[in-house]
Amino acid sequence: MKRAFIGRILTACLGFSALFAAQPADAQIVSVPKPQPWISVGGKDGDVTYAVGAKFLGYGVELGVGEDGAVGVDILQFLPLPIVSPYVGLGYYTEDKDFAFSGGVQLSPGKNFFVGAGYNSVRGFNGQLGIKF
Repeated sequence: MKRAFIGRILTACLGFSALFAAQPADAQIVSVPKPQPWISVGGKDGDVTYAVGAKFLGYGVELGVGEDGAVGVDILQFLPLPIVSPYVGLGYYTEDKDFAFSGGVQLSPGKNFFVGAGYNSVRGFNGQLGIKF
């Protein structure tokens, strides 16, 4: 009986030691994705257009001001590639502009920033400059 009791205690101790055993540090590091904001300046039909946006987990949102003061928002879908991220999007703008489509590409030449170029049917061609956290 003593042997059975001691065997159960040893089994429990081994189980708990395996459960609480130290793990290598690299196994404990979890990469948490961070949003990547950008600003955009462009033009269409002689009007200067502006936008701000952010990308998170392959999706993006861009709030922009287009020609004739049209204000709107675009929802973007990015293709997650290492250096080049092409995107397409659909948005809605005021001032009788209705729906807009957009597309472009963002390039990550550095570790802390990215640049991009795109087209929006309401805001025209634009350039982008963003930061990575």
